Amino acid sequence: MIGSGAGDFNAARAALFTWQVQLRSGVRVEADSPIVRLGGVAVVSVGVGPLRIGGPVRIVDVVDEPERAGFTYVTLPGHPEAGEESFRISTDDGLVRFELTGASRPATLLTRVGAPFAALVQHTITDRYVRSLESPRE
Repeated sequence: MIGSGAGDFNAARAALFTWQVQLRSGVRVEADSPIVRLGGVAVVSVGVGPLRIGGPVRIVDVVDEPERAGFTYVTLPGHPEAGEESFRISTDDGLVRFELTGASRPATLLTRVGAPFAALVQHTITDRYVRSLESPRE
């Protein structure tokens, strides 16, 4: 649960579709559009300064309905992982929920060898993703 009411849902929806989940989580996004769109391509990466790891993704699904919003991207060749991630928000009974699902596997020898480190990075980023849309509490 990330909030309650129409205001929180609309704020989360706007943030979701402008890459704020990733950006607020420390993930760099170089997208072909500032707004998430079906078929759009972006390069997402993590790291510090010029020391970054990441790769291209393509948006393969977008949902934008009064009580649900979200998108899914899949990795493209050149990404160190092969897989997909989905980012969804929904509202029901006034509660706003954020759901993140994904599946991936190493796509290169380097990511296979570095799998324990990659898993740590993925868990850290996932935790940041979840916190990225939470409403500020007073």
